Amino acid sequence: MLYVIIGHDAPDAREKRPQVRPAHLEHLAPLAQAGRIRIAGPLLDRTGSLIILEARSLAEAWAVVARDPYVTEGIFNRVEVKPFEQVLP
Repeated sequence: MLYVIIGHDAPDAREKRPQVRPAHLEHLAPLAQAGRIRIAGPLLDRTGSLIILEARSLAEAWAVVARDPYVTEGIFNRVEVKPFEQVLP
């Protein structure tokens, strides 16, 4: 099952993001290497980030979110996780 994760940046995220980014990428690296991250990156309006993750359940997707340094270090002040069905390509 695919899940869309949208992390909404906290007001001070822009200043803190460069220091936390390496840990965030390290957290996601094993999932990306396993092919479980379909797409990920920052929103160009600088309001947050988007990840499309393959997970066995909504609970597993939330567990990935809960351990993400962007969450634990306060880069994201709000996160949405929603089931997603890929139609194209």
